Amino acid sequence: MTKGDRYRRGVGVMMLNSANKVFVGARIDNTDEAWQMPQGGIDEGENDPWQTALRELEEETGIAPHLVERIADCPERLKYDLPEELRHKLWGGKWKGQDQDWYLVRFLGRDSDINIATKHPEFREWKWIEPGQLPELIVPFKR
Repeated sequence: MTKGDRYRRGVGVMMLNSANKVFVGARIDNTDEAWQMPQGGIDEGENDPWQTALRELEEETGIAPHLVERIADCPERLKYDLPEELRHKLWGGKWKGQDQDWYLVRFLGRDSDINIATKHPEFREWKWIEPGQLPELIVPFKR
């Protein structure tokens, strides 16, 4: 396997509020109008993707694990390829794309429990949207 032909293992979280709207954030390092759900890589030594999902959710949104309820797991991993022009810029060119475990969760808290001004912020703003809006708001290569 040559450099750049591999997929980074990761997780993603589709979080619904009490009105069944989905949490999305606009990345702090992207000025385009592209939104995403909380997601990230599985760190070395992490063996439970669900625990990684909870860690990522808290790191990106400030939402503590006790404020979410696990509803469902995607039955298979979802994989995407980075566009060629991004492969050398992200993750030091080590990965071709991501292979992710996805989880559906219910947010049990209040909007005031969400704090994207975390230690290492990833989002510049956030909002709740209708699930049907996701395909038009996320970056094309993740659709």
